[in-house]
Amino acid sequence: MLTAAQIRAARALLGLDQRRLAEAAGLSLPTIQRMEASDGQVRGNVDSLVKLVEALERAGIEFIAEGSPSGGGGRGVRLRAAPAGAANQIPRGTP
Repeated sequence: MLTAAQIRAARALLGLDQRRLAEAAGLSLPTIQRMEASDGQVRGNVDSLVKLVEALERAGIEFIAEGSPSGGGGRGVRLRAAPAGAANQIPRGTP
């Protein structure tokens, strides 16, 4: 399950604002805002959740599930190391 905190953390790692994430995922800004305002697990249209996760993964985010091997043992996100010469799929920062 995806949590609102994971979405916010992923955006922070990528240096993205909500608008850029919405554009990259093909979703509306209010949809991203609702997802991030969720208390705990994000609920919503499955298609929208898939689009969001795929956009973040293309940008280099790796989601860490509850119980997965990691230092703290909880859910989270991390930025994957990009292969040499690979570019991020979402432009970071402001234009």
